[in-house]
Amino acid sequence: MELNLPFLWRTFFLALQGIPVALEITILALVFSVVPAFFMALVRIYRVRILTPMVKIYVSFIRGTPIVVQILIIYSLLPSLINWFVLKTGSTYDIFSIDPVIYALVVFTIHTAAGFSELIRSAILTVDGGQMDAAAALGMKKLQAFHLVIIPQAAVSAIPNLCNLTINLFKETSLVFLMTVKDITAIAKIEASYGYNYIEAYLDIFIIYLLVCSAIQAVFYAMEKFFRKVQRKTR
Repeated sequence: MELNLPFLWRTFFLALQGIPVALEITILALVFSVVPAFFMALVRIYRVRILTPMVKIYVSFIRGTPIVVQILIIYSLLPSLINWFVLKTGSTYDIFSIDPVIYALVVFTIHTAAGFSELIRSAILTVDGGQMDAAAALGMKKLQAFHLVIIPQAAVSAIPNLCNLTINLFKETSLVFLMTVKDITAIAKIEASYGYNYIEAYLDIFIIYLLVCSAIQAVFYAMEKFFRKVQRKTR
């Protein structure tokens, strides 16, 4: 079997156009999930009544089900529910005209918040409990100590796990083509369908994700190196 090199080369550059979409979904999902993830992490750390079991169920459900199933359920169910509600209000707004990227952001934010909350919780728990006592001895209030002492130390230890979370999230965006979003995978598959050059298309997808994920890893490595250097100087 011979590879169609001209097709492979042409499709590679076409698929590159899907990188901004994949990165947009990745970055916005991380940003939108920070607040709910931080809230859920604190709920579990301080064992808030009623909320703790709810958070545990949510995290277990999201982390225990494939994201492709979550995509199919939300993308099939959410528009229909919103459309039903809109029709009940007497509006004529076409819900199905909403950009599918919006639905992708909803799915990936819900999905990311669960993993992010566990990342934040584990990072905070790695900080020595004596740090809070030391801050209190210096006259800091609990909230002030948490903000100025605990969070900075937890953030440094969280960088490697945050890198893994980001890379996994970026790779999972390859499934947004199921929601008709034109990302890297969607563009390559569409081009392949014209001449059944799927092997070449999959090679292009493989190479692009490998390059971008390597770049993300390099950025986080540089961040970790910088913050650890700063941390050593402030001691």
